[in-house]
Amino acid sequence: MKIRNVIAFAIAAGITLPAYAAVTVTDAWVKVTAPGQTTGAAYLKIKSDAAAKLVGASSPAAKTTQIHEMKVENNVMQMRPIDALDLPAGKTVELKPGSYHIMLIDIVKPLKVGATVPLTLTIEGTDKHRQTVEVKAQVRAAAAMEKHDDMKDMKGM
Repeated sequence: MKIRNVIAFAIAAGITLPAYAAVTVTDAWVKVTAPGQTTGAAYLKIKSDAAAKLVGASSPAAKTTQIHEMKVENNVMQMRPIDALDLPAGKTVELKPGSYHIMLIDIVKPLKVGATVPLTLTIEGTDKHRQTVEVKAQVRAAAAMEKHDDMKDMKGM
């Protein structure tokens, strides 16, 4: 059966087909790791044309991959995994040092400057349908100012 016939049948029968949000990912990068380091972090900008959530990530570069949040509570920087990150329709959400990021746990080999790390992001629409987005993140050194930005909200430092 041709796809055109399947779509025509679905429309005639009143069956709805899942509509996937157009998701764009830009500026994807991973922080270089030191020898012996077992964790890493990926950062990126993500935009969805419809309301959605980032609900998962995976990479062959790590045994475990989680979406994380960093925030200051009671003058203490805290990092924790989260189940999902809201992607408001038409708005760019930035995963960056000191904020949301993708945590790479038990990395399989050191992440060296210039290498590329593949990431698969799982996006869930408001209708609960899921789609994946393939991303290639460049490994690079963190800028000196980004290290200071991580602690900009900490009082008394």
